[in-house]
Amino acid sequence: MKAIRHFGIVVSDLEKSLHFYRDLLGLKIKRDMLEEGEFIDTILGLQGVRVHTVKMISQSGDTLVELLEYASHEGEKREHYEIFDIGASHVAFTVEDIDQEYQKLQQEGISFTCEPQVSPDGKAKVTFCFDPDGVPVELVQQLTN
Repeated sequence: MKAIRHFGIVVSDLEKSLHFYRDLLGLKIKRDMLEEGEFIDTILGLQGVRVHTVKMISQSGDTLVELLEYASHEGEKREHYEIFDIGASHVAFTVEDIDQEYQKLQQEGISFTCEPQVSPDGKAKVTFCFDPDGVPVELVQQLTN
C-alpha cells in the first residue's frame, strides 16, 4: 500500500455537512459532482445509484475527505455514533489551536465529549465533537516538548 487515498462520510444533509467541514473546520472543496450510471452501480454493487459527492482537501493538502449524499438509497440514520461501534469509528484532524477551535465550534452549537485534554505523554491536546450526522470527529493539537 502506498498511501491512504481518502475517506468517505455519508451525510443526510449535504449543506449542513458542508457548513461543518468547510465553514467551521476549514476544508476546501476540490471537486463537486453527481455520480450515476453503470460505473458507480458496478463498483458499489447497487442499481440506480445517484450520489452527490463533494471531495474536500485539508489546508496542508494531504488529507482528502469525500462527503456523499445519496439521492437513490437511504441509509440508517443514528442519533450519533458511539466510538466503540463496529466499523470506521471516527475521523481525526490536526488543528493549530484546539482551544480556539473548541470555542468557535461550541458557539456554533457543536457538541463535544469534553473540553480539550492534554494526553498523558504531554505530546497532544485532544477532544472529540460530533458532525451534523453524529459522526465522531477528533481534534488534535500537537504540543511541543
